[in-house]
Amino acid sequence: MRKVQKLPDAAIEKKISVCRKFQETDFQLLESERAMFDWACKQTYIALGNMMTTAAMLGIDSCPIEGFERDRIEEIMAADLGIDTDGFGVSCMVTFGFRIREGREKTRQTMEEIVRWYR
Repeated sequence: MRKVQKLPDAAIEKKISVCRKFQETDFQLLESERAMFDWACKQTYIALGNMMTTAAMLGIDSCPIEGFERDRIEEIMAADLGIDTDGFGVSCMVTFGFRIREGREKTRQTMEEIVRWYR
């Protein structure tokens, strides 16, 4: 923060304090490695959504994937890509490409059936 963001010490301390409170008190992320990993997995969906939206705007199809053999994928990450899987894990995957045939017509409930507005 000091080198890249060029923040003064007081601002750095405040950011650290806010982050510490978030992790320790608000969401208890430091209570277990699993809690932190689960939170980090949720954060990947922000990037996933942005990648898929951008791809769609470029006319590229995408498909998010959660159903995969995590242990096997992490083995490949370590062996073939040199990724430290003690420090990094996989939460989801996404494919990009172009469909061969048109997809089936979507079936959706109406907004009125699934959304309730409160004022």
